Amino acid sequence: MKNLFLAWKEFKKGKTNSQDVQEFALYLEDNIFQLHEELKSCRYTHGAYTPFFVTDPKLRHIHKASVRDRLLHHAVFRVLYPILDQNFIYDSYSCRAGKGSHRAVDRLERFIAKLSHNNSRLIYALKCDIRKFFDSIDQNVLVRLIDRKIQDERARWLIGQILGSFSKIPGAGLPLGNVTSQLLANTYLNELDQFIKHNLKEKYYLRYCDDFIILGENKNTLSLLAEKINNFLLKNLKLSLHTDKITIRKHRQGIDFLGYVALPHHRVLRTRTKRRIIRKILKNKERFESENTLISGSFFKQSLQSYLGILKHCNGYEIEKEIIWLSGLAGIEI
Repeated sequence: MKNLFLAWKEFKKGKTNSQDVQEFALYLEDNIFQLHEELKSCRYTHGAYTPFFVTDPKLRHIHKASVRDRLLHHAVFRVLYPILDQNFIYDSYSCRAGKGSHRAVDRLERFIAKLSHNNSRLIYALKCDIRKFFDSIDQNVLVRLIDRKIQDERARWLIGQILGSFSKIPGAGLPLGNVTSQLLANTYLNELDQFIKHNLKEKYYLRYCDDFIILGENKNTLSLLAEKINNFLLKNLKLSLHTDKITIRKHRQGIDFLGYVALPHHRVLRTRTKRRIIRKILKNKERFESENTLISGSFFKQSLQSYLGILKHCNGYEIEKEIIWLSGLAGIEI
């Protein structure tokens, strides 16, 4: 019961204006007591999802669970995270405490500096991502991986309820949108991490979700690594690399990773990211100027500040000037 109430406290942050959250909160204790009773008696069943699309920047199909089920996901996450996370390698950066995309890019730059002897030697970067990763996760394989770490039968039953609530094709897929999905996805790809670090013994490897990079001194060796990794994925995880997105580049050409391009002596925003930022700012500016309300003005100001925050992690002086200029045109002070 305590875990459910603590999970609610975390879950509701930033969501108190949502109608479904307000409706659940209206009878909060009754709803949580009922959920707790269903879990105790193993009568809990997961509800249906509401599907919708977002662009971030590519089109993604999100499946949103009910408030009751999302609360349950948070409660499960609170218990499972410390158990599963301790098995992950250091250089796995997606959806983990103290990690994230900026830490991943920082680490990549340290790897580059070390292997290239501060850019005095030529090195290469193998960059890959996994084809239709979330849609292709095999639930039976995932259950076997979880069972290695979780012995409690009721906990296994509950995880099975969550996994069984969604499939892209029979027996495969995790929904984008569940907090548990990120943790389970990391558990799945931890098998790949362990293979690359301990079997292939690659020191300069890091991963963020289904994107990963390996640095090396020999282009042909990296090309062979891509084949070995793809064979491992096919055989053990029923996944495959996205063949159109396997790239090997000299580090001096710049390594494109997580929205930034790491160059020998500095970091810049990816060109597509710059264009997307300007496009979104212009759209928010247009909305503010047409509505001219405190809410639209506050939203516009917050979006400008968030983009300036992104630019703090790279050399983005020119785009920063453009953002400040656009805010001035709209009469917004940042």
